[in-house]
Amino acid sequence: MSLAGSLWFPLLFFFGFLICYMLPFHSPSPHDVRVAVAPPAVAQRLGPALDQKAPGAFEVIPVKDASAARKKILTRQAVAAYTVEGPAQATLYIAKADGTFLEQAATSTFTAVAKQGGQTIRTVELVPTAKGDVTGTGLFYLSMAWNIAPYIAVMMLMRAVTLSRRAKVLTLAGMGAFMAVVGFYIALAMDVVPNDPLAIAYGFLITQAVAQFSYGLVPFVRQFIPGVAITLFVLLSIPSSGGAIPYQLVPGFFRALHPVMPLGNLLDALHGIFYFDNEGLLRPTLVLCGWAAAGFVLIGVGAYLQRRKAAQAEAGATAEEEMVEDPTFEAPVPHAVSPAHHEHFGDVIPGLVGTVRTTSGDPVTDALVTVLATGGHQLMRTRTDDEGRYAAAGLPEDFVTVLLLARGHTPAVARVLLTAGRTHRQDFVLDTPVHGAHPA
Repeated sequence: MSLAGSLWFPLLFFFGFLICYMLPFHSPSPHDVRVAVAPPAVAQRLGPALDQKAPGAFEVIPVKDASAARKKILTRQAVAAYTVEGPAQATLYIAKADGTFLEQAATSTFTAVAKQGGQTIRTVELVPTAKGDVTGTGLFYLSMAWNIAPYIAVMMLMRAVTLSRRAKVLTLAGMGAFMAVVGFYIALAMDVVPNDPLAIAYGFLITQAVAQFSYGLVPFVRQFIPGVAITLFVLLSIPSSGGAIPYQLVPGFFRALHPVMPLGNLLDALHGIFYFDNEGLLRPTLVLCGWAAAGFVLIGVGAYLQRRKAAQAEAGATAEEEMVEDPTFEAPVPHAVSPAHHEHFGDVIPGLVGTVRTTSGDPVTDALVTVLATGGHQLMRTRTDDEGRYAAAGLPEDFVTVLLLARGHTPAVARVLLTAGRTHRQDFVLDTPVHGAHPA
């Protein structure tokens, strides 16, 4: 691997975190924060005043009275409400469940408004967070676990060369179900979330959105899959999610990403489930299902293209395929393994096995077996054992050439198409002794 090929991934992390985290988080400020204001006469005066002081920071929604203002918060049409009950009294209704930073921004702004108007302000917390989520970020960390772990699962399964595509998809689904259930009940035990198991379904949805989409991208972005997935689900998804800092407080680019990225939609769904009586679940449900469905489509297209490539290769139109590399994990190296049966958990399962015998059925021992990639470079070498057997693991999913050299016999060669989820057998029968021939 070249120096550039070795360093692109850490440099992506370095610049990605600088740009995607420092930029939106270093100086949060409100943008289009929806606030219900009653009565309408106050709203008409307050809207222009706020725009003059902080253009674009708040969107004032006129409502009839305090009851209508509270309803706007509870139905997620506003994040705060400000009502004036008389010349000397005002009330600010807030929802900590919408985010501590957003609550602080609304409190500081409307406390100043009330003071300027000569009014005493009281603050009413309408939607507090769970008792174990004091800072309001516990739900974000639960969501992070559901968002990042599936990507890591995909990277690890890319190394399971003996698993078929179908087996990997089912494994990702099984892991997603496990993560959703266990994550919810751990958070519940820590009082980070209220007891509403509907959240498990959305935990499962995001695991599949991330995992299946990442896995589906592999044939198309190849060795760049770690960078692409990290960019999508870490560098872009986290700052736009509204979890660390409410999305209304970050720059416009990240606010625009919020409605389409999986993590932000998961958080919107969980807030609706836990704190707002299931309000606002339609968009998050559609978006998360859309990401998962797109992943399954990519997986299907990738399978079709692989079958077409195999058919073209069999017809003599083979092109060398570069192996996918994941810089976050050590890649499997083609290597020899014991030809004995591999039936115990944790055993390395060979992708290629075979036996070398003479025409009379006698095993050919100590024969040199060399496996070459499509381009001709050597992948690995091994020798047959006392029973004439050999086995190899860690080989790419592609055509390989198996070259056999045995003392006293004519060299033999075979071409084998290796596919995931199978152990392929290539036996040799040597029938032409050549005196003086020996392995190189």
